[in-house]
Amino acid sequence: MAERRPSTRAKASTAPTTTKPRPQLVAPLATSVVGSYSVPEWLERLKTDYYQRRISGAYLREIHEVAIKAAIKDQESAGVDIVSDGELRRDNDVDYLLARMPGVEIVQLAKAFYSDYYDAVVAHPIPDPEDGEGTPLGLLDDYQFTSQFTDHPVKFSFTGPFSLSRRVKNQAYAKDEDLVMAFARVLAKEAKALSEAGVRIIQIDEPFLAGYPEQVPLAVKAFNAVFDGIDHEKTVCAVHVCYGNRNARPLWEGHYDFLFPRILDANIDQLVLEFARKGYDDLELIKKHVAKNGLSLGLGVINVKSHDVETPEEIAARIRRALRVLPPERIMVNPDCGLRNLPSDIALAKLRALGEGTEIVRREVLGK
Repeated sequence: MAERRPSTRAKASTAPTTTKPRPQLVAPLATSVVGSYSVPEWLERLKTDYYQRRISGAYLREIHEVAIKAAIKDQESAGVDIVSDGELRRDNDVDYLLARMPGVEIVQLAKAFYSDYYDAVVAHPIPDPEDGEGTPLGLLDDYQFTSQFTDHPVKFSFTGPFSLSRRVKNQAYAKDEDLVMAFARVLAKEAKALSEAGVRIIQIDEPFLAGYPEQVPLAVKAFNAVFDGIDHEKTVCAVHVCYGNRNARPLWEGHYDFLFPRILDANIDQLVLEFARKGYDDLELIKKHVAKNGLSLGLGVINVKSHDVETPEEIAARIRRALRVLPPERIMVNPDCGLRNLPSDIALAKLRALGEGTEIVRREVLGK
């Protein structure tokens, strides 16, 4: 993959900020996860056993459901306000979607290890989803299962069209842009069904975008297609951009200046960004661009690439720093990225610290 090109750091603006009104669907300083939760070693073994034909798909489905219920309860016990299913049905960040995507061909379904990527090919144009009932990828079923086992609001995330396009061999389209937008049209139907079913936050994940900064305009076009028709009065539309989290390692390094100002053309309500691992200097970009735009910020306060558990005081200090830039009603507190690569005990301890640290600041700022 291409290395991210160096970019010029943006300077903070001292101009007065104005915000356009946005629906307040998330409480001030609410806590959440980015998406994935810790995959226990036993689940890794069972997933691999499935691909080696040692257990059945029905058995794996039951195991997934048990793991998801446990992940939900871990999040709730840690004080997470908006929970996810932990993405525990998914082997990695793309295969779950590509394997269900109409028009994507996967010749070899077996894997040596569950998280390996498929070799996927698009040999013919992706068919546009048809009108009527049902969704092509069936993500609504995943949400409905999750919602049975929690009374908390639910975040539902899926990998975005641009990153999906990076993991397939395009033999059907003369321009990669056309493949990206074809994926976006399929995901748009999924997003609309999820919103209508009551998902509080729908989040597009773009783990590869940092490696292709020149493609931000295309990614924004795809975001707008995915969220077309979503009622923002009911559902927060979010985008998560990180520097990669494959096997708990970043794929690229840099700063978020490559996103701005083009990301402001996206019809979204929230940006979910990583800060804890790389530092909080990019809050100056948020001050310059986001403070006056009205977007909310999913503030990364947990380094998911380290087994060191943050203290509640460290979490509180990081939130206070962000509060110099945005008011509490425009900050949501979350890990940098998904917790997939952390051991279960470490992931739970980090979430507990996140909850306790956020509560310290809530008492200071909100009197709660």
